[in-house]
Amino acid sequence: MKIVRIFAHRVQLPLVEGSYNWSGGKSVSVLDSTIVGVETDQGLVGYGEVCPLGPFYLPAFAEGVRSGLRELGPHVLGMDPRELNKLNLRMDAALKGHPHVKTGIDIACWDILGKWTGLPACVLLGGRFGESVQLYRAISQIPPDEMASNVAHYRQQGYTRFQLKVGGDPDEDIRRIVAARAVLMPTDRLVADANTGWTQHEAIRVVNAVRHLDVYIEQPCLTYDECLAVRRNTSLPFVLDETIDGLDVLLRAKQDRAMDIVNLKISKLGGLTKSKQVRDLCVSMGIAMTLEDSWGGDITTAAIAHLAHSTPEQFRFTSTDFNSYNTVSNADGAPRREHGRMRASETPGLGVVPKPDVIGPIVVDVHE
Repeated sequence: MKIVRIFAHRVQLPLVEGSYNWSGGKSVSVLDSTIVGVETDQGLVGYGEVCPLGPFYLPAFAEGVRSGLRELGPHVLGMDPRELNKLNLRMDAALKGHPHVKTGIDIACWDILGKWTGLPACVLLGGRFGESVQLYRAISQIPPDEMASNVAHYRQQGYTRFQLKVGGDPDEDIRRIVAARAVLMPTDRLVADANTGWTQHEAIRVVNAVRHLDVYIEQPCLTYDECLAVRRNTSLPFVLDETIDGLDVLLRAKQDRAMDIVNLKISKLGGLTKSKQVRDLCVSMGIAMTLEDSWGGDITTAAIAHLAHSTPEQFRFTSTDFNSYNTVSNADGAPRREHGRMRASETPGLGVVPKPDVIGPIVVDVHE
């Protein structure tokens, strides 16, 4: 079997709430997603999806993904899509960095592998653990009382885990955390995610002010060293996200005892193959994980579900269902939230079929 074509579609994903706001005044209202298709000489076609959270979150942007596919695509033509490690080595040799560009191809090849074997991707990724995957709800950054109201609203929908977008004015963020925690039950989990938005002294002020609350602190500062300094000045459980972008920094963080939980984003790492490598190392080191991506629609949500469902339950802190945040559905067969949980499909591959009337025309087409 060999790859004979790489193609892509562009899909706009408007948000149910109108906008999504986080640290530093960053905000988006429509996400620009790329659906990547990989076609083989045996007629099998696999799909992946890549959706950066705008150009100002991680070093990636939507048009860069599509331009990168035009550059990278010719280097993978003729390769066997079932040989995932070999494929990733070729992509890394042909294009330095740019994990978002490689993600769609890698996910699509896992979809092909599943269709070829007749197995769901989660089985190939390690097995199906448990009946379903617990989800969190991200709470967009708005005034404290409104954020608390949103937490209460989504709790009524079955969510029990919440990621509060902070990283703004420290005093207001303290009020946000206090207000949100007040509307939750003792068994609910609250994460205060600053998305690198605080300086070190601001972060220490916040963690000291909320030290009496049951709250997790996520990625308070921009750099690893700043986050480590905050970590060493608080007893609150700690999550690292943006700074964990590979095995090297994960191993350093483990040695430094820099976190209790890591947030693994599929496209930040370069696809399911590398996410599985990092995931398996976390399991061997006893580190719990949030398993997700930067953003996306139905295909991204399916990939997240398969990665999360193939992770032992005791190491799954939480995941998310991005397709519930969007007004547009780009594929059939994707997981749907039920009482704050989702399940990976039991059909071969990712179990999703793109909707032709939604994904529109092909905008990238690389073929033999």
